[in-house]
Amino acid sequence: MLRRSLFAIALSIPASAVSAANYSVTVDPSYPAAQVQDIYKPLMAYLSRSTGHTFILKTSNNYHAYWRDILANAPVDFSFEEAPFADFRVKRYGFAPLVRVAEPTQFSLLVSPEDTAGGPQGLMSGTIVSMPSPSLGYLFLGELFPNPIAQPEIASTAQTWKDGVDSVFAQEAKGAMVPVYIAQQYPNLESVHLSRSLPGRSLNAARKVPADVRTAVTNAMLKLHENPALIDVLTELGTTQFVKTNAAEIAGNERMLRRVFGYPKPAPAPAAKPATPAPAAPAKK
Repeated sequence: MLRRSLFAIALSIPASAVSAANYSVTVDPSYPAAQVQDIYKPLMAYLSRSTGHTFILKTSNNYHAYWRDILANAPVDFSFEEAPFADFRVKRYGFAPLVRVAEPTQFSLLVSPEDTAGGPQGLMSGTIVSMPSPSLGYLFLGELFPNPIAQPEIASTAQTWKDGVDSVFAQEAKGAMVPVYIAQQYPNLESVHLSRSLPGRSLNAARKVPADVRTAVTNAMLKLHENPALIDVLTELGTTQFVKTNAAEIAGNERMLRRVFGYPKPAPAPAAKPATPAPAAPAKK
């Protein structure tokens, strides 16, 4: 009788509850770790409610630590990051992009109105603040000023993108390299340069994540903008909603990381085998 009761109870439990699992999510460290936890906590809770699984945020103290973990392929189930990092994980570790923010990624070099003369070259004698390498702002500055001898002083001391803006207001720096969605919050500053555009930040699943979990996460993210309680999360992430994406859309962007310290060199091509000489023809009698 007891056995039958236990069997009946087991059948009454939803399959999702039986197979529920924990999944880790890493994000690029655009804020100090404690602040990242606050920003993403509602999103982790939303994914947990929507999928029946538990999502746990994995933070890094800075971009150096973040890049180190990427190079080491530190265990993680999902990543939410800019296209160069996402493409690197796709090519090296078999990650699959699921969704991305609807808006493309673009960076703006902000200055005070009185410092616009001469454009970016007019800042050569000053300081530009960015988050440290290999943040996308730092990489875009490397593209804008490729010659290390002929470039402004680049201070990679910011802990958030807004720190650079604060330095401009405090007249501690001439410019700040920030994402466009941050720049739009400061109409009293001027942009002297817009970077090229990249696909927006994407949420990517590791190879080990089951297909049904990927589908559940994708569906939840596509509906995120319909939840009024999470509008603040979308605003903090600088987007209005998430849309579907794939590996082809971000392919080629990992090339931006090739000048970053630690980038793995491609394996040398195998040496060509010497051609086998054709057998000599038999002598005629």
